Amino acid sequence: MSTWQGAKKFYRDARAGEEEGGFVILLDDRPIRTPAGKSMAVGSEELARAIAEEWADQDETLDVETMPLTRLTATAIDRVEAKREEMHEVMRAFAGTDLLCYRAEEPPELVQRQTDRWQPLVDWAATILDAPLTVTTGVIPVNQPDAAIRALSAVVEGYDHFQLVAVSSATAAAGSVVIGVALEAGRITAEEAGDLALLDEEFQMELWGQDAEALARHRRIRADIEAAARFLALLGGSRA
Repeated sequence: MSTWQGAKKFYRDARAGEEEGGFVILLDDRPIRTPAGKSMAVGSEELARAIAEEWADQDETLDVETMPLTRLTATAIDRVEAKREEMHEVMRAFAGTDLLCYRAEEPPELVQRQTDRWQPLVDWAATILDAPLTVTTGVIPVNQPDAAIRALSAVVEGYDHFQLVAVSSATAAAGSVVIGVALEAGRITAEEAGDLALLDEEFQMELWGQDAEALARHRRIRADIEAAARFLALLGGSRA
């Protein structure tokens, strides 16, 4: 998004418009094009309106950090088609090292918290997605069953470009493809996804106190997950 970052605001009005086969974002009645020069058309009027609001809310210079829906949309259009298999590989890698599968050995309070909050989602993946993942303690990598990786891959490969970019973003923020897939399926909310992703670190903060740098990183993680969840909701896509 470097094409837009820091550019002077060059329009007065931003709104959604309709074109054949979809909806576009109009700046002074001219449609936005992605950084790669492609039509920034979406299939959801609600999403187009939300993106237009991001552009309307800009000050004198554009700040793409405040435009998460725009970023996700441009990425879906410009990058996903060309790099879809690469993204599938990244998601398979996350499945092999999923956060929810690596549990603490101690203290007992953390062990119990992980069991209470993480295990239901691991069980959901096993029963609903047919992806029985292996849970271990410590940080030494464990080889996940091939069948579980294939099942999760099949879910991911079934997403369209827009769903894939959102789930990939949530997965990267959370460190868990199960969390990303569960978010898309409506199994968990964005707030719950953030809580699951930050469970370990927030437990440590309860013991040792808050750290400003860590808190800022936590806000970024939650913001990324929330943006992905809102993007998925605005797409109006299917839920498992």
